[in-house]
Amino acid sequence: MDGDVRGGMTENTSSKLLLWLVALGIFMQMLDSTIVNTALPVMAAGLGESPLRMQSVVIAYALTMATLIPASGWLADRFGTRRIFFLAIVLFTLGSMLCAYSQSLGQLAAARVVQGVGGAMLLPVGRLALLRSIPRSDFLRAMSFVTIPGMMGPLIGPTLGGWLVQTASWHWIFLINLPVGVIAGAATLRFMPDARSAVARFDIGGYLMLSFSMIAISLSLDGLSELGLRHATVLMLLLFGMASFVAYWLHATRTPKPLFSPGLFGVHTFRVGVLGNLFARIGTGSMPFLIPLLLQVSLGYSPMQAGMMMIPVAIAGMLSKSLVVPIVREFGYRRVLIGNTILVGLAMASFALISADQPLWLRIIQFAFFGMVNSLQFTAMNTITLRDLEGELASGGNSLLSMVMMLSMSLGVAAASGLLAAFTGVFGSERGATVLPAFHATFVCVGLVTAVSAWIFWQLERDRRPPPARPEPELAP
Repeated sequence: MDGDVRGGMTENTSSKLLLWLVALGIFMQMLDSTIVNTALPVMAAGLGESPLRMQSVVIAYALTMATLIPASGWLADRFGTRRIFFLAIVLFTLGSMLCAYSQSLGQLAAARVVQGVGGAMLLPVGRLALLRSIPRSDFLRAMSFVTIPGMMGPLIGPTLGGWLVQTASWHWIFLINLPVGVIAGAATLRFMPDARSAVARFDIGGYLMLSFSMIAISLSLDGLSELGLRHATVLMLLLFGMASFVAYWLHATRTPKPLFSPGLFGVHTFRVGVLGNLFARIGTGSMPFLIPLLLQVSLGYSPMQAGMMMIPVAIAGMLSKSLVVPIVREFGYRRVLIGNTILVGLAMASFALISADQPLWLRIIQFAFFGMVNSLQFTAMNTITLRDLEGELASGGNSLLSMVMMLSMSLGVAAASGLLAAFTGVFGSERGATVLPAFHATFVCVGLVTAVSAWIFWQLERDRRPPPARPEPELAP
């Protein structure tokens, strides 16, 4: 940094303020991804709904983010990072206000869509602003700084959500975003650089086909439980979604500038990594939805107690990140991902052993073990997926991986809620401890889905290890 004065402020100071601004945006997005889960039973009571049918609140947000992430980079290049980041904050804040004043589940799900539109642009556009403004020599340090709030969100989100709904009302988990959004919006207009870049024509046809595919498949799974759709409608949605995905793939092979280049799947590690991410995360993506419901609906935990039980998961996950590099160097990506994927599946299935008389210390150990192996899984999967991409493929691959991560969360919650509804019908009432066997069976199923995805990582090359001279990149979960 040369220390030149620009508008009464040094370049070094402007860069620091930009880092804080992007970190604040990421924190808002990550906090809202986790704070809602603990509040779902209380929200259900306030809206006159069953707590086991509140998955649309989570799915609407995650699915909206998945569908808009591919367009966020192009929008920022076309209209400027300042405008798009400001628009993202405005929509996120407006969506939060609409969520707080929703009077029905349908209104709340629609408001979460608005919130998801803003959330989808916060991380990619913030990362792009840093890439265009921070010297390459400082970029890794900058990214490490702004990802810390992303890790803090899952740590404090569930507990904060539980505390707010217990001491005030569920509306406050959204209202707390309003003052933060006002401050972040004003700071964006003052400190965010208006970086732009020449852009190619956006692949609108491919984007619409891929988006329709994701929405149709997610709705077909969700239709099995909450939407009450007839089986024929669910089947048609699923078939249309699959047909749209195939149409997109054929479109991408003959379009000069597709949304995602088919060349990405010519890179073996990316092909295995992104498919492994999709299927492994379908199982793990359901856990932040299932665990608070289990604790409150079946075991009688208060919202705050349920939120505090997620702290061991988050702390163990953060501490385990330092173990990834030495473990992978010792055993290689293939053996680590095969073995750890099975361990994650077993850890998820072990929640079928939870009962009201289980000792608290054992439950904490169980939660911490799941957090540890789950964090190892995310970091190893992300790294192997992106490490061999270069040039233009790196940007497209990173965007596709981000989309897959959010899509798998949506599919995971939809699949878990469908399983929970089906097993509730088998085992009986939706009330209290009588639904506990339905939760047990659901945990076994989602754990099996994750464990079976180890077969995908079996396709990796043997003895693939990180190069000794280059440290592994720190990637957000």
